[in-house]
Amino acid sequence: MRVLSPIYDHVVGLLTWEYKKTAERLLDLIGFNSYIPPTLLVTENFTQMKLNLQKSSAIVAGVLLGTSGVVQSQAQDCPDYTTFSASPQGSPSNGTLGLPLMRPVPACRTFNSTAVEQVIGNITMRMKDPDVARLFENTFPNTLDTTVKYFNATENLAFIITGDITAQWLRDTGNQLVQYRSLLTMDPNLATLFRGVINNEARYITQFPYCSSFQPPPESGLAPTVNSFAIDVIVNPPVDNLTVFECKYEIDSLCSFLKLSTTYYNATKDASILNDNWFSAIDQIFQVINNQSQGSWDENFNFISYYNWTGSAGSLSPAVDNGGNGEPKAFTGMVGTHHRPSDDLSTFAFLTPANAMLVVELNNLASMLDDAGQGANISQSAKEWSSKINESIWANTLVDNIFAYETNGYGGRYVMDDANVPSLLSLPYLGFLDMDHPAYVATREVLLSRKNPYFAAGLNFSGIGGPHVQAWSPWPMSRVSAIFGTDDDTEILESLYLIVNNTDGLGLIHESVDIFDETEFTRTWFAWANSYFAEMILDLAERKPGLIFTDAASYVPGQS
Repeated sequence: MRVLSPIYDHVVGLLTWEYKKTAERLLDLIGFNSYIPPTLLVTENFTQMKLNLQKSSAIVAGVLLGTSGVVQSQAQDCPDYTTFSASPQGSPSNGTLGLPLMRPVPACRTFNSTAVEQVIGNITMRMKDPDVARLFENTFPNTLDTTVKYFNATENLAFIITGDITAQWLRDTGNQLVQYRSLLTMDPNLATLFRGVINNEARYITQFPYCSSFQPPPESGLAPTVNSFAIDVIVNPPVDNLTVFECKYEIDSLCSFLKLSTTYYNATKDASILNDNWFSAIDQIFQVINNQSQGSWDENFNFISYYNWTGSAGSLSPAVDNGGNGEPKAFTGMVGTHHRPSDDLSTFAFLTPANAMLVVELNNLASMLDDAGQGANISQSAKEWSSKINESIWANTLVDNIFAYETNGYGGRYVMDDANVPSLLSLPYLGFLDMDHPAYVATREVLLSRKNPYFAAGLNFSGIGGPHVQAWSPWPMSRVSAIFGTDDDTEILESLYLIVNNTDGLGLIHESVDIFDETEFTRTWFAWANSYFAEMILDLAERKPGLIFTDAASYVPGQS
């Protein structure tokens, strides 16, 4: 029979009801159910014990219990990760670079998962290079460690920030989370987090389908963040900046919502995400697809506009030509976009890699709905649009077997690439074509050369960047995409170590790195880049284990 103590009551009382039974099991094991004499309760030692238990109860709930969960840590006890990530923290690795451990202590992590910890252990114990192992140890859990700003399972809502900006980008969030897909059946609470994210994003899209990033949900009690770059920006349709952080229309943001939805369903076969909220978002997505596939002029030369965005006098964001509509486009069958995945303005509306991603995700949407036995009419529309867009990509963007990054339907084409995914370099990662497809091989050769205006190479780093930062500061993300796009061992290792050797000793993946000076970089805390790197390591663990492991046995979380 259990004899409860005040310490036992205190620890269990601090936990949410989901964890109490597991907490009881653990506390039984570690001996906190023994009797505590009443005289101890008034001592300073007990007061200190109580304080220590309060700080560690989140660890009990999330790490030691064999479950997962959001850590409700006291903010005053936890450093801001923007500051934390700017200097080396924990013990260095045993590798040449001595990369530091950059994880918050368990009580300060925003979500704990023992499934994630298990994968970290399984991967790092087999790695040849301690520095690569440390990078994976830092990057794989970074989204859960630092960006789960709000999660309420009862409300079915979760708010995931991008890192050093307190806003939820549809694109970033999808890319931050998909690396955990193989763990969803192993960790029910992680699956619940996914459902909360999907449901929250469905609400956002239903209200503001053209917008890319959002403020915290009102249920969270978190204050909206003032985005100085959204002040005095004129957007049509109009938006509410208490809900919207930034309303840049990027078709890949909607693709990311589709990808997150199908990723979750394919891993779990849980159709509960397909609720009224979700179907409302899907309706809005198809409306955007239909509207943005149209040319800019009707038969009577009336200018057609369903969305426009422009900075006004005094705003930090730029003015956009043609009343915020940008360059005119002619009908091709592809879907136009106003901004790129980098949040920069498009030159021409038809962004090839974004349309390629749309082809893939519409097919995945149809397959999911067919498997779930729901939305037959939506599935049919998805298949038809996917086929039409696919045909247009091959007919309108390829010249001499080289894909253009952007086209306008009038013959205008821009041959370049940007580091942000979807990119031309990432077409195999997106699932649009195989890495050995002749058009990809030829395009890749152009992209990773001087023929791409945003490729740069220097003494310490090389890769693809974009206009978002200086042209001489490529993004490590481009090197991750390069690895996903080749089976050549030499090319893989070259790209891998260009990334590993350019973290400025911080052991995290930056947004961009100066090609001559690794100490000149942007963003110490960029969760998407961390997740993309970790996802690539998981890919190599399965596809090319001998390159990173001391043995050649493939590893897939939950399967090996």
